[in-house]
Amino acid sequence: MDKAKPVNSNNWEKEVIASPIPVFVDFWAEWCGPCRMVSPVIEELANEYAGKINFVKVNVDESNDLASKYNVFSIPTLALFNKGQVVAQQIGAASKGSYKNMIDNALSKI
Repeated sequence: MDKAKPVNSNNWEKEVIASPIPVFVDFWAEWCGPCRMVSPVIEELANEYAGKINFVKVNVDESNDLASKYNVFSIPTLALFNKGQVVAQQIGAASKGSYKNMIDNALSKI
């Protein structure tokens, strides 16, 4: 079951910008091999941070406006938003530990 909720331009404001807790955004596309490799890791992180962080996915092919707005030129791009602002970002496939470090470092400063 997908823990990361699909988000697009229609629900971006509600799900990410107005979220009362930080939101981890996975900018991805169907054709992207590294994106598919990262997906199970994102699901594990969503389970580990349940209740502390919301996890969402943005298909850049379907929401090109959001990709452009946040300067997503390479995928996967993983970004942590807090109160509508990007507080951490990582480009490219990485290990679960790498994503956890990104999240934990950002959360420690919020």
